[in-house]
Amino acid sequence: SCVSVTAVAIAAGAGGAVVSAPFVLGAIGFTSAGIAAGSYAAGMMSTAAIANGGGVAAGSLVAILQSAGMAGLSGTATAAVASAGGTVGFLATLI
Repeated sequence: SCVSVTAVAIAAGAGGAVVSAPFVLGAIGFTSAGIAAGSYAAGMMSTAAIANGGGVAAGSLVAILQSAGMAGLSGTATAAVASAGGTVGFLATLI
C-alpha cells in the first residue's frame, strides 16, 4: 500500500543519512585528525575565521561539523540528520 511505501522510504532515508554522515564529513575534510588542508572544510574554516576576526566561534557550523568529524555524531546531531534524511525519503515518494 501507499502508506507502507512511504514508511519504508522515510526509514531508508533516515537510516541512510545517519550511516553516510561520517563518510560525507570525511570526504569534505572534517576528519578525525582535524580539518584537512586544502579541503572544502578548510575553506569553510577560513571564511568563518575571517568573519569572526581570526577565530572560529564555538557553536558555529564549522565547529559543530569538526566536532562531529572528530568524535562522531552526538545524539542530537544523529536525530537531526535522521530527521533530514527521513524528510528526503518522504519527498522522494511524492515524485
